[in-house]
Amino acid sequence: MPVLTTDDGVKLHYEEVGSGTPIIFVHEFAGDCRSWEAQMRYFGRRYRCIAFNARGFSPSDVPDNVEKYSQERARDDIKSVLDALKIDKAHIVGLSMGGFATLHFGFTYPQRALSLVVAGCGYGASGDKKAQFAAEVEAAAARFEQLGMDKAAEGYASAPSRVQFQNKDPRGWREFADQLAGNSTRGAALTMRGVQARRPSLFDLVEQMKTITAPTLVVTGDEDWPCLEPSILMKRTIPTAGLVVMPNTGHTMNLEEPAAFNQHVADFLHAVEVGRWPARDPRAMANAILGK
Repeated sequence: MPVLTTDDGVKLHYEEVGSGTPIIFVHEFAGDCRSWEAQMRYFGRRYRCIAFNARGFSPSDVPDNVEKYSQERARDDIKSVLDALKIDKAHIVGLSMGGFATLHFGFTYPQRALSLVVAGCGYGASGDKKAQFAAEVEAAAARFEQLGMDKAAEGYASAPSRVQFQNKDPRGWREFADQLAGNSTRGAALTMRGVQARRPSLFDLVEQMKTITAPTLVVTGDEDWPCLEPSILMKRTIPTAGLVVMPNTGHTMNLEEPAAFNQHVADFLHAVEVGRWPARDPRAMANAILGK
């Protein structure tokens, strides 16, 4: 079982397939590296694909101290993956929790990113939802501890932005829910409290997002309500950002609509690699509707 060690001594499990330009896949809270299987199989034909389990997600280490979990730590764990595998630059693809980490990586380590795919990013990002999100995060962490992941997973997997997946693909959703049920109870609670509860709102990161230079694709489902407004914010703020809104789709978009997700990402990567992904023309941001 391949493992690498982060700069603060935490061992992370990873999987790798293919050769060529590297892509790093960064999973969401309700997943792990297995969540990227459809992408590993598709992109592994042409790229060197690496997916890793975040800290707190066994068989990666599950540190017992909540201070070992943070948005900054999640960001830096991507860098640790690159460093450990001797990769100078890579395309970074993240979903949800992994999308936040990818975004932060993009404005902190711009020289290490060939491109960024920020998918399903926005939970708790709106200022008016901050208190609600903090309360729901703590309630979820407490529920994991009280019931154990094997019992709490069913409810979490049936969230309002995941029922779309359940309705479209009951078999795929069942596999997703069963995998979630096997995650570490302790790791899930600590990740909720250390990463989710403490991360800054995207609306407080506008100035940092303006500095992103890597080509960026923002992806959201149109029924992933907490991510719609933040996705528009990222599109408006990041000067290299394009936005894809996937119709009748919820949060778990890479599993719910794998073919469409893969095609959007493949088209984006191709545009990046042939030098045809543009930075925004400043004239597009003029405060006018019809022009002069």
